[in-house]
Amino acid sequence: MGGVAALAGAAHLQGVSNSDAATPSPRTLPTVPFGKASITRLILGGNPIDGYSHSVPKISDLMREYFTVQRTTDLILHAEEEGITTFESHYSEKVRAALTAALERGSKMQWICLTHAGEDAVLKDVLSLKPIAIAHHGNRTDNYFQTGKAEIVHDYVKKIHDLGIFAGISTHCPQHLARIEDSGWENDFYMTCLYYLTRTPQELKFIYGDGLAGSDEPFVKTDPERMTKRIREARKPCLAFKLLAAGRNCKTPQAVETAFQFAYSNIKPIDAAIVGVYPVLMDEVRVNADLARKYSLFMNA
Repeated sequence: MGGVAALAGAAHLQGVSNSDAATPSPRTLPTVPFGKASITRLILGGNPIDGYSHSVPKISDLMREYFTVQRTTDLILHAEEEGITTFESHYSEKVRAALTAALERGSKMQWICLTHAGEDAVLKDVLSLKPIAIAHHGNRTDNYFQTGKAEIVHDYVKKIHDLGIFAGISTHCPQHLARIEDSGWENDFYMTCLYYLTRTPQELKFIYGDGLAGSDEPFVKTDPERMTKRIREARKPCLAFKLLAAGRNCKTPQAVETAFQFAYSNIKPIDAAIVGVYPVLMDEVRVNADLARKYSLFMNA
């Protein structure tokens, strides 16, 4: 693992030095209102930083090893260079250290935190980082809905509101999004996965029979069409994520571009996209920002 990390370090953020990141010269990206804030329509995602690869365990381990606090700090600063104003992630000690270090170096990056009911122990630390919003974690949301405990998510939204924070709900399931909308919950926004990764065992068996290996997550080709339909019907802002299908839509540069074009063409003008990066071989932040500049200027207005 050490040798791989050394190679990754050599390729880290091609053409971006620490000294460059200290004095960013942002390039602009389209923005949308988001509560009291304004966010870019491309948001830097945090899953790879803590090794949530949605792939094989080895890739998750490599991501965790690659993203040291220093590299995570540099990533945040480089995203700002490319015009990205907002970062979304879970709370972790690594994220805390990197955000703090970036702020000390002049960063103005805005943070959206992903957390969930029962995680009260970290809320004090989360609030100390002054997030512009907090969203309930999608896997937990879907599990509560599937087990008849949706009110736990509803109560969590109220709790985040009581703290004076813009409150969101993340979900992978279009039907859960529709149910929340129809029920008139008080959440301010959604995080919406383009792939329904939290299907129940019964749903998976209906689609695949016994064809899935182990705990493989189901990236179904027609899922993005179903979710974006619900996104367009939602009155509140949606932050669409997994548009690259955790790397599965990255086999060619054209495939990446097609995924960006589809996402921005099928979400609302008030919405944004969240995209994580693992920039060991190329400057994925710059590639993503360039595609967002090309396709996010209200294509669907």
